[in-house]
Amino acid sequence: MKRFLISTDSTCDLPDDFVKEYNIPVISLYYIMDGVSYGPDCQMAPQTFYAKMRDGLLPTTNAMNPEGFIEKIRPYVAEGYDILHIAFSSGLSSTCQNAFSGANTLMEEFPDRKIIVIDSLSASLGQGLVVYKAVMMKEQGKSMEEIADWLKENILHFCHQFTVNDLFHLHRGGRVSKTAAIVGTLVNLKPVLHVDNEGLLKPVGKSIGRKKSLNALVDNMGATLGDWENDTIFIGHGDCLDDAKYVAAQVKSRFGIDCKIINYISPTIGAHSGPGTVALFFMGEKR
Repeated sequence: MKRFLISTDSTCDLPDDFVKEYNIPVISLYYIMDGVSYGPDCQMAPQTFYAKMRDGLLPTTNAMNPEGFIEKIRPYVAEGYDILHIAFSSGLSSTCQNAFSGANTLMEEFPDRKIIVIDSLSASLGQGLVVYKAVMMKEQGKSMEEIADWLKENILHFCHQFTVNDLFHLHRGGRVSKTAAIVGTLVNLKPVLHVDNEGLLKPVGKSIGRKKSLNALVDNMGATLGDWENDTIFIGHGDCLDDAKYVAAQVKSRFGIDCKIINYISPTIGAHSGPGTVALFFMGEKR
C-alpha cells in the first residue's frame, strides 16, 4: 500500500496531542486582532482570545491561500507521501477551493504523487470528527482511496448543532439582522443553528435562556440520529467549559454516547461565533 498522510486545516480544532500522535499536517489559517497577525509563529491562548473579545476587540480572519497549502504540503509530497486533505467547508471559506488549486499545482510538480482534497462541508470539531473518522480507518489498514470514497459517501452524515451566547457576533457576520440581535438580546433569546448540506450556517430554532438552548442541542441530536451508531461525540466551546461538560453529560444520559474530545473553538471560527458558543458534533441520518 502506498504511504499517505491525512492533513487538514487549523479550523478542525483537534487537540495538539491527537494531531501529533497521528502525524497530521495542519495548515494554519491566520487571524488579526488589535493590529497583530496570529498564526503558527505567533499564537494567543484561547482564554486570552475570548477575554479580548469579551472586552470588545473584534478579530478578522483570512482564508488559506494556495501558496499556504503548497508550502505546508510540499515537503511531505517530496518525501514520497500521497496526501488526503480534509478541508474547511467550502460554504464558509475559499480555503477549500484554494486547497484544490494548491493540490493541482503540486501534482503537476510531482506527477507520481496523488493528492485528494475532501470538502468536509464542516467546521470546528465537525471537521475534526471527519478527520478522526479518516484517521481511525487508516489505523484499520484502509487505503487512501477507500477512506476518500467513504468520506464522500457519508459527509452529509456529519452533523453540527450549536448555540451562541451573544447575537452580536452573528449579526456582525451577516447571520442575523441588527434588529433581531437587539431584540433577541433584550429577551435573552439564544438561537440554535446547524451546518446544512451546503456547508452553510443556518438557524434551526431558538430558545429563551441558556439552559434551554443547551438542552435544545441534545434534543436536535435525538431528532437527527436515526439508526446511526456513534462511538463518540465531539464538543467545541468558546471558553465555556462547564456548559460543554453539561451537554456531554446530557448526551451520555440520554443516548449512552461518550464524548471523546471537548476542546476550544479556534479563533478562526470563534471570531464569528463569539465567546460562549457551544457546539455538538455527531453522526446522524440527516443534518
